Amino acid sequence: MTQNTPPIDQAAVDLIQASNRILLTGHVRPDGDCIGAEAALYPLLKSMGKRVHIYNSHKPEQQFDFLRDGVPFEIFQGELPEHDLVILLDCSELSRTADMAPVLEALPCKKMVIDHHVLPETAWWDAAIVDDSASATGVLIYRLAEHLGYELPAVGRMGVFTSIVSDTGWFKYSNTDGETLRIAGELVAKGLAPEKIYASIYQRKAREHPQDVGKALHMLTYHAGGALATVTIPLDAAGDSGNLDSDDVLDLLRSVECVEVVLFIREVEAGVCKLSARSKTDYDVNRLARTFGGGGHVKASGASLKMSPAEAEKVLVLAAIEQARNDSLPGWKM
Repeated sequence: MTQNTPPIDQAAVDLIQASNRILLTGHVRPDGDCIGAEAALYPLLKSMGKRVHIYNSHKPEQQFDFLRDGVPFEIFQGELPEHDLVILLDCSELSRTADMAPVLEALPCKKMVIDHHVLPETAWWDAAIVDDSASATGVLIYRLAEHLGYELPAVGRMGVFTSIVSDTGWFKYSNTDGETLRIAGELVAKGLAPEKIYASIYQRKAREHPQDVGKALHMLTYHAGGALATVTIPLDAAGDSGNLDSDDVLDLLRSVECVEVVLFIREVEAGVCKLSARSKTDYDVNRLARTFGGGGHVKASGASLKMSPAEAEKVLVLAAIEQARNDSLPGWKM
């Protein structure tokens, strides 16, 4: 760890060491940061003699299947194995575990958070390893391994790298700092092959993928003189809104010079929309998302809205423009 890196909280380390059966979990529809952090922490805990299970509300997406060798990801189906500690990774709110939330909340076991997002005001956990300046949750797992003097095996190294590249946009986002690059360099020096991970995550799209992107872009609308772009995808007649990765659209629209903020709004079930918001300058999409009960980072956040796609787009656009007006941001034509 570098001189400026916050130290690992010893209370969290003590709680891990005192626990024998540990359950790892993360947020709904776990992304690369969440899955990668779980894959990195699993062998670390096993090396300490712990019994470890990973349960999520959804299975890992296909592009992360290279992490499944040696890391058993299980899907919650109403019951959980016995455990005396649950660790929530890449989020700090039990509600984001979907159907698992009431079960986890009712359990008398100790609870821990390992996360790099801004925390809620009320702490419900017994210990935490948190740093919202870290580029990814996997960075915190790497710090923990360093603190314990543990050398991650191959799958753990792949987990940390997957976590980092997922949340830094393969090192192109502003959260890519010196520590991030140091860790990535050390992982590569130890034998990790970046090109294989890149191919698995980003070069295995279905043949229909280009058409799906085209259909999404057909829903594109510019607002505020082009500073704000929205893509809103409702359910079709069959009750489906597709499986398009929002980042494929978000990254493309952020490449447009005048665009400062992109809102990707997808209806995931009748009357429920999921927001993915991205910013490329000073606009705080975390603040915008929190207005609607969501959260995340300054430049990447999300939320769920119980309203129709048209209603969701309307209220989000109004709120986004109002926030830009209050912050006197340049480039926004009000």
